Amino acid sequence: MKIEQIYTGCLAQGAYYIESNGEVAIIDPLREVQQYIDKAAADDAKIKYIFETHFHADFVSGHVTLSEKTGATIVYGPTAKTNFNSLIAKDHQVFQLGDITITALHTPGHTMESTCYLLKDNQGKDHAIFSGDTLFLGDVGRPDLAQKGNITETDLAGFLFDSLRHKVMTLEDDVIVYPAHGAGSACGKNLSKETVGTIGNQKKTNYALRADMSKADFVKEVTDGLLPPPAYFPLNVKLNKEGYTDIESVIETSIKPLKVEEFESVANETGAVILDVRHQTEFINGFIPQSIFIGIDGGFAPWVGALIKDIKQPIVLVSKEGREEEVITRLSRVGFDNVLGFLEGGFNTWQKSGKEVDTLLSISAEELSDKINNNVPVFDVRKPGEYASEHIKVAESTPLDFLNDYVSSFPKKETFYIHCAGGYRSVIAASILKARGFHNVVDVAGGYGAIKKTTIERTAAVCPSTLK
Repeated sequence: MKIEQIYTGCLAQGAYYIESNGEVAIIDPLREVQQYIDKAAADDAKIKYIFETHFHADFVSGHVTLSEKTGATIVYGPTAKTNFNSLIAKDHQVFQLGDITITALHTPGHTMESTCYLLKDNQGKDHAIFSGDTLFLGDVGRPDLAQKGNITETDLAGFLFDSLRHKVMTLEDDVIVYPAHGAGSACGKNLSKETVGTIGNQKKTNYALRADMSKADFVKEVTDGLLPPPAYFPLNVKLNKEGYTDIESVIETSIKPLKVEEFESVANETGAVILDVRHQTEFINGFIPQSIFIGIDGGFAPWVGALIKDIKQPIVLVSKEGREEEVITRLSRVGFDNVLGFLEGGFNTWQKSGKEVDTLLSISAEELSDKINNNVPVFDVRKPGEYASEHIKVAESTPLDFLNDYVSSFPKKETFYIHCAGGYRSVIAASILKARGFHNVVDVAGGYGAIKKTTIERTAAVCPSTLK
């Protein structure tokens, strides 16, 4: 038996490759599926099953393409309905895979079809549970994404409590837990950085699995402090239910080099977002006016999904040469398939053409320290929890996730300063504000990490409201 976790950091997502005696199961695959096909070929094995723990909201799964390419059966849990051929498992249905078995355990709560998969070894002993978004390390799945009809987030949280108590916590302490996500995912609140654990450890450390916790306490704690989900979540669920274009076709259509004049024409005629994915220091020093920065080397895909509201939005790319296909692939992971091309030769060709170039003013934390005494406006674009932990005393919380809701907070003429934790998110925010005419915005380089090294007065506070 072989179990391999295939973890994708920018999505904080874990897919799983399981092989036994020449047969393979894939759990929650990414949209680009060749990696799984290659692994099976290297093991001289055949992919038999594709198990989906639920209809994912934060990424487009590769289940449809992988099934088309391999003939493997797509398996969902009870109550799931799809627009493609799939096997809807019964609760406790057993699937033979080589010398081992995988049992579907229906665990509604995160979503109604949510299902964990229990792997038993060749001796019939419970070995591991693939817990999807039902159980994370340190947390459980948020219960507010699948509200429908008369079903509320409180109802879902109650279902989740029952699922955990009756289907998961009854397992032996040595059963390995393989979750669908780790820290950084918006599918939970307090996910651990660890990506593999055990049932026993989770019983000891996970706040939601406390033995003395009542259902009412559980519902209150798991629903408290939930931030609104990113706008792209329901759009990804729709793709995962109904199907999507093969990612290879998306790449072939999108990886289109555009010369400067053509790039400008396409952007103007289609209303495309000019998405600059270089490093923030490069963007600060020069960028195409009206372009939006979301760097490929940060939390790229989730930020695109959170800030560009429509997955059908036309996009043209400014990227480092040679990384265009990577960018297109990562956009497609969250359903953004409408890339119309990229600037051939990158930003340098724009500069050489003599076209207008914009820049972003950025100062050091030490310079901000000097200005703070003059009561300059400062805005903190970190998440509410980060702000609550500690912040500049005079700073106002305007989380990047909900920047649109705070536009009226920013001065129209007076110079103002924004920062995040390290400098990535503040440049995203500044680029959006500049595109909206706020040319009086100044970035604080190094963010809060640099600010803590200065004498700027800081304080902790009650977590602010997420929305105004």
